[in-house]
Amino acid sequence: MKNPDPDKTCERKFAVPFHDLDPMQVMWHGNYLKYFDITRDALFRKLGIDLYQAYKDTRYIFPIIRTSIKHVSPLRFRDEFICRAVLKDVNYKITVAFEIRVAEDNRVSAKGQSEQAAVKTPEMETMLKIPEHIRKALGF
Repeated sequence: MKNPDPDKTCERKFAVPFHDLDPMQVMWHGNYLKYFDITRDALFRKLGIDLYQAYKDTRYIFPIIRTSIKHVSPLRFRDEFICRAVLKDVNYKITVAFEIRVAEDNRVSAKGQSEQAAVKTPEMETMLKIPEHIRKALGF
């Protein structure tokens, strides 16, 4: 990722645990999404947004409606890695870009993106915009 806005960026450091490995002794592909999710939550907390509290206060939920990931280089047992989340857009949906790099040599392991929509409950009505107070809190 090229020069993301530091105010809309969060990085977390992890190490690959044994239970995240697949039979080929690399981190199972689905576990990358777990680290995206942990880092996305840390980004929202950094920006002062707790989507669970927003649900309790407003009855809006923010489900993931799309994810994508490109696996570039596998992570192995005990590899330390940095997961970076960058808030890209908060208008019609919340879009977050991700990058996982090996801490030792800064090699890219994976890149991805997630999108979240606002859904009004209990009607389960997908909103056409992210609520204004969420957009403002996230700097959009």
